[in-house]
Amino acid sequence: MRQFDTQVNEFMDSLIEESASLDSSHVSTVFPLSEKEKSKLRQLVICKVIVLIKLCFCSDLFEVNHIRTIYHMFIALLILFIFSTLVVDFIDEGRLVLEFDLLVYAFGQFPLVVVTWMCMFLSTLVVPYVLLSVWANVYPTSNHQGLWTVLAGSLLLLYQGLCLGFLPTYVVLKNGLPPASCFILILEQVRLIMKAHSFIRENVPRVRSLERNSVAVPQFTQYIYFLFAPTLIYRDNYPRNPCIRWGYVAIQFSQVLGCLFYAYYIFVRLCIPQFRSISMQLFDLRAMVLCVFNSILPGVLVLFLAFFAFLHCWLNAFAEMLRFGDRMFYKDWWNSTSFANYYRTWNVVVHDWLYYYVYRDFLWMTQKRFRAAAMLVVFTVSAVVHEYVLAICFGFFYPVLFCLFMCFGMVFNFVLNDRRKGPIWNVIMWTALFLGQGVLICLYSQEWYAQRFCPIQEPSFIDLLKPRSWTCSP
Repeated sequence: MRQFDTQVNEFMDSLIEESASLDSSHVSTVFPLSEKEKSKLRQLVICKVIVLIKLCFCSDLFEVNHIRTIYHMFIALLILFIFSTLVVDFIDEGRLVLEFDLLVYAFGQFPLVVVTWMCMFLSTLVVPYVLLSVWANVYPTSNHQGLWTVLAGSLLLLYQGLCLGFLPTYVVLKNGLPPASCFILILEQVRLIMKAHSFIRENVPRVRSLERNSVAVPQFTQYIYFLFAPTLIYRDNYPRNPCIRWGYVAIQFSQVLGCLFYAYYIFVRLCIPQFRSISMQLFDLRAMVLCVFNSILPGVLVLFLAFFAFLHCWLNAFAEMLRFGDRMFYKDWWNSTSFANYYRTWNVVVHDWLYYYVYRDFLWMTQKRFRAAAMLVVFTVSAVVHEYVLAICFGFFYPVLFCLFMCFGMVFNFVLNDRRKGPIWNVIMWTALFLGQGVLICLYSQEWYAQRFCPIQEPSFIDLLKPRSWTCSP
């Protein structure tokens, strides 16, 4: 790696010098350049080269004509969805309907979401940093270091349990927020908890390793930058790009908006008509099998949209605005021949946090003796968090995703491991992924409509745990 880094640096230096000399010789034929102007020209060349290198990882695929054509195909499909919806509405209503009722409903009570998020963010901004600063100032010179550590840790856990754990969940359940507004709050809740944990986890060992009368607390500006940066691993400094391309930022946010409308038309054209009719039928095996296979197409489209809108567009937009250099938010998960590789490459941001603070810390506590158990703990944490998000946002407990994670996910992780390299294993991976998306869309949509068509006035605890779609009759 050192040899490769040296060769890359030498190549970059020669490229910059050659570019600067060519540009300066061309310009000097008309206007002679001073040393200061030559320095500015060199910095401009360096800026362009660094931006090119650091941004090509996540955007180079869309520069390939073949990949760009697939992107155009999805746009064409969106146009057809819009056209078919307009035609059907015109036939049914006798006019063009452009009201977007589903989007308005999904993002309802948005001012309450903003106020709650501000409370969550400000508390995360102040409490962990203040606790760390106070503890770091007292710990090196105290004769009761263990007591101060337990006290600070207890206060931090109390804060995370009340401000980040209880507050957003209470707001969601008390006010009956619609799904999209729920997802904003609950996902931000999980993100801020993970960031606060990383900040404390990375800085506590640093303070404990220092000698007396020395303090090493990060600057407050570094902590603020970390809270907004598209990463869950705290570092004092990150690779930074010298330039911000505001046009690129605008394109990314416009694509996020386009994905929202895309998802709207998918649900309007492919999901709502199907599940409204299915929900009026008694639950049986034949209806469920047909529902799963009919849900594969919308499920896969939603999967692609979630990946493209969040992991590519949203994270790249914030990375560009913050000049954040590391854009490895995902890898080529679509080429995976094993589910082990798929889990590592689908969402690198979350995977890194699970690897550093769950997998490695578990191995450290067990002295590297239970690697399989460490992997099981990672799967369990991921499955519980995913199911918690869905249960709170949908308003019912139906652990489909948890079962898929803990049963099929674990089995596929060990059976379809990294030793499977042939193309057939990529086909098997995609087949299982498609089928899983169909199961999720089908079962969760059935339960959503069953909760509304067959309400229980005073449900018992068993009623809350039992799926309503199993017993709901028309």
